[in-house]
Amino acid sequence: MKGCDFLSSIKDNIEQVRNTLLDGVTLIAVSKTKSPEEIMEAYDQGIRDFGENKVQELVSKFEVLPKDIRWHLLGHLQTNKVKKVLGKACLIQSLDRKSLAVEINKRAEKLNLMVDTLIEVNIGEEKQKTGIALQDLPGFLEIIKGFERINVRGLMAIIPQGTNDENTQYFRKMKEVFTDLKKHENERMKMEILSMGMSSDYEIAMEEGSNMVRVGTKIFGTKNY
Repeated sequence: MKGCDFLSSIKDNIEQVRNTLLDGVTLIAVSKTKSPEEIMEAYDQGIRDFGENKVQELVSKFEVLPKDIRWHLLGHLQTNKVKKVLGKACLIQSLDRKSLAVEINKRAEKLNLMVDTLIEVNIGEEKQKTGIALQDLPGFLEIIKGFERINVRGLMAIIPQGTNDENTQYFRKMKEVFTDLKKHENERMKMEILSMGMSSDYEIAMEEGSNMVRVGTKIFGTKNY
């Protein structure tokens, strides 16, 4: 009964989402605003990749939840919070500017860490969103080559809200860029991960080549503020 969908359990939601995943696609459970108890419900169903938007929230959950969880930082990362997240996030999915790369590299040097990142692309060229514009991506990749503590493992995008056809075009364009960059890989820049698609559009994203989807509402229900 459609009106009761919100009563579905986290366990049932995960099963439903998993039944839609294509082979080779990694599911990130977006746990922003969710309690450790809710996260443990997903953990008990075998989920190990969780995504957070805010550094403080990621850090506080990292401290109290199982250490085999792989935390992904999805939101905008301020340079003054880099030191808090290094060594805790397995993947920073929102590398979007030179100043952030400088700070990550500097902090990682001090901690003797290699930091895995995705470059966030503002594919819709939306002024209110962060991310590298497509025309600036080649130049940014050249800059990143100079930072020996940063591994670029792929691209991330949050596309504009739109129709299924519009979504398809954005996802398709991201896959084209991703595929083209594969020709220019080096030791610390490899196109392994294409992170795109959320609860409302991840199935379209997978069809267009996404191999990592970020699903929150379809697992945990609506956000707790």
